[in-house]
Amino acid sequence: MQFEEVVKYCLANPSFFKRSKYTLAKVLNVDVALAEKARKSARKILLINNIKHYNSGETKNTKLSEATKKDYEDFLQANGIDKIKVKSVKYWQNMGGDFRFSVVTNEQVSPDALKEDFLKFVEEHSPVSLKTARPLEKNPVVLEISIPDIHYGKLTDTNLEQFEQLYMDMVIELLEKAKGLEIKQILLPIGNDGLNSDNINYTTTAGTPQHDSIHWMRSFQGYWKLLVKAVDYLKQTAPVHVVVVQGNHDYERMYYVGEVLSAWYKKDENVSVDNAQNSRKYFNFGVNLIMYTHGNNEKAADLPLIMATEQPLLFANAKFREVHCGHLHKEMVNEYRGIKVRFIPSICPADLWHKKMGYEAQRAAQAYIWNYKTGYEGHLQCSILND
Repeated sequence: MQFEEVVKYCLANPSFFKRSKYTLAKVLNVDVALAEKARKSARKILLINNIKHYNSGETKNTKLSEATKKDYEDFLQANGIDKIKVKSVKYWQNMGGDFRFSVVTNEQVSPDALKEDFLKFVEEHSPVSLKTARPLEKNPVVLEISIPDIHYGKLTDTNLEQFEQLYMDMVIELLEKAKGLEIKQILLPIGNDGLNSDNINYTTTAGTPQHDSIHWMRSFQGYWKLLVKAVDYLKQTAPVHVVVVQGNHDYERMYYVGEVLSAWYKKDENVSVDNAQNSRKYFNFGVNLIMYTHGNNEKAADLPLIMATEQPLLFANAKFREVHCGHLHKEMVNEYRGIKVRFIPSICPADLWHKKMGYEAQRAAQAYIWNYKTGYEGHLQCSILND
C-alpha cells in the first residue's frame, strides 16, 4: 500500500489511533516507519476537519450527524447546561472516534472576574485583628527574617510535612535568638523561588521542567497557608511587614500568593503586605535602605546604581544601603562603593539533579538586625547540617 492509501485507511478506521504503529504495519503489510508517518498525517487531518465553532441556534445547520447531535444533547443534559444559554461550542473526535465537546455559556465569567470574586471571598473571610498595643522602644530595631528559595513542592528526600516543620522551626529559632532586642517591626521577605514551579506544566517561568512532589494546586495552597502560619506566629511579637519577591521559578505564582496574603490580612492592623508590581522592592527604616530582588536578572555590580536611580531621595537620606538577593542558594557578599549586595543562603535540600552536578552549599536561615539610628547591627543564623 502507498502512503495515501494508509492515511485513508486510518481515517476510515480511527480505532487504529489507539493501537501501536507495529499493529498497523502488520495489518496492512507495510513498513513500520510508513505506518507511523501515515497515522500522524491522518490524525492531523482528523483534527483539522472536526474542530468547528458554531452557535447553539445554528446547530441544525451544521454537518453533524444525527448520532453526533444526540451525543451533544446528552452532553448538555449530563452537565446541566441549558441549550438556550450556550454561546459557542467546540467539538472534536478522540482517537477512538468518539465526539468530545467544549461548551461556553453566556453565564461564564472571565479569569479577571474569577480572580476578583476569589479575592473578595478571601477578604470577607479574613480574620479581624486590631493593632496590638506595645511598649515604646528606646532603641528600636527592625528584625528581618530572611529565608529565601525554599522551593516549596520540590521533590527531595525530605517530605513536605518535614519541610514545613523545618521552615517554622527556623522562624521560631531566629525569633528566639533575637530575644532582648527592642523589635519595632518584623520584616519578612517571601518568595525568591518560594514555589518550585510556576504553572500547570510544572516548569519555571521560562519553561524549564521541574520535578515537583505534589499537584500544582496543592503546592500553591500549601505555600500560602505556611506563610500565614509564620506571619501569625511573628505578629505576636511585633507588627509584620511582608515583602513579596518574585523569582525565576515562580514569577507569576508569587504575585498570586501576594494577592491572597493582601486580601487575607486586609483587616489585620498588625500585618502589611508589599505586593507591588515591581520586580525590585524597597524598605526604608531610619538610616537604612534595603532593596529586594531575586538576583537572576541584574548584574550584582549594577544594583547599587539601580537603587540610586530608582529611589534617589531614599538613597540620599540613607546611611546604610544593602541589596538582598536569593537565587544562588549560598551566602555571598560583595561591596560596591560602600553598598553591600548580599546573596542569602537557603534551607532547601538538594534534589537529585543538584546532587548529581555536585552543587552543594551550607544550608542556613538568617535574620538581620536594623537599628533605626545606627544601621546594620549584624545578623543571626540557624545552620542546617547537610545530608
